[in-house]
Amino acid sequence: MPLNVWVLVAAQALAMCTAPFIVFIGSIQGRLLAPAPEWATLPVGLVVVGTVLAIKPATWLMERVGRKRVMLLGAIMGIVAGLVGATASWAGSFLLLCLASVIGGTGLAVVHQYRFAAMESVPSELAGSAAARVLLGGLVAAWLGPEVAGIGSGAGEAHPFLSSWAALAVVQALALVTLGAGYRAKGELVRESLPGGGRPLRQIVANPLVLAAISAAAIGYAVMSFVMTATPLSMTEIAGHDLDDAKRVIQLHIMAMYLPSLISGWLTRVLGIPLMMALGLLAYLGCVGLAASGISFHHYLSALLLLGIGWNFLFVGGTTLLPRGYQDAERFRVQGLNDIMVFGSQATAALSAGAILSWLGWGGLVMVAVPFLVLHGLLMTLWLLRERSAAAATD
Repeated sequence: MPLNVWVLVAAQALAMCTAPFIVFIGSIQGRLLAPAPEWATLPVGLVVVGTVLAIKPATWLMERVGRKRVMLLGAIMGIVAGLVGATASWAGSFLLLCLASVIGGTGLAVVHQYRFAAMESVPSELAGSAAARVLLGGLVAAWLGPEVAGIGSGAGEAHPFLSSWAALAVVQALALVTLGAGYRAKGELVRESLPGGGRPLRQIVANPLVLAAISAAAIGYAVMSFVMTATPLSMTEIAGHDLDDAKRVIQLHIMAMYLPSLISGWLTRVLGIPLMMALGLLAYLGCVGLAASGISFHHYLSALLLLGIGWNFLFVGGTTLLPRGYQDAERFRVQGLNDIMVFGSQATAALSAGAILSWLGWGGLVMVAVPFLVLHGLLMTLWLLRERSAAAATD
């Protein structure tokens, strides 16, 4: 793999830790500062709102000034998020905590573009492997984010989580240095294209292949976020597990999201994308079955491990499939639309998780995911039938 890909792996490991950091402590600190328990998960949801709001500006800027400058800007936003979060902890302000989450989300919107930068740094046949390799940085983030969050979570802390947020700012500064020193824009193999070129988006999205690619990533991310966001509260408030147990489950879940990236790029070539997606759907159904059957530590752990594996197979499959549906001149617009759909769905899921957990309980919450999994299965079937029909017409 080219140097650019390895730089992006390292930067992903550092910059992506904002996500598990906020997932782990967002609802817990939110519970301490929120005016009502129903608002506890709002900071976790707002990090995704920040991501959605920033996707279009980020891809628009990348098309005009290049990926590297925007990636550096994303790391700066991560630093600002850490400083605002530290201020929120000092002042005991729920409003500032929510603002820190939104700002952190804007930085993550740029981090999520790393996979496309990696794919554009290698020949097309290695695109899936490059995207999966970058996602491996999430293995470090899965461990680092919660560990950084735990720095300021001691019972004797005068201002809980202040040190945690300050440490997050330091980690984001390291990501800034890594990108600034290591990433080379000239390493991208694609040619520069004029802004706004190519077909209308409506025509592109009418392609069942593009719909299947977007739904794999969007539904996969939404279901994962929905269940993951509710897990720490469910474990500590409903099932009576301690904070360390919840921390361990979240860390292992996020590792399960990224560890399959060691082989998922290879699997897209050996098994094919349709089978990869089918395995992802099966993993999600296994997660639902386990989560609905009990609230022991091992029920949570097993369900969240399957949730992570299913997410990886759907997300890598959708990401690898998407470039087959657009031309070079269309890439920024389609990539931007894809991520708006992905993280818009994730934001809706994360924002609703706390309320649905309160209304339906843990077992009811996980069953809400089933219709969305069926929907993706239908969109996959439509794409494959269209492919088969087109192949038959050319014979």
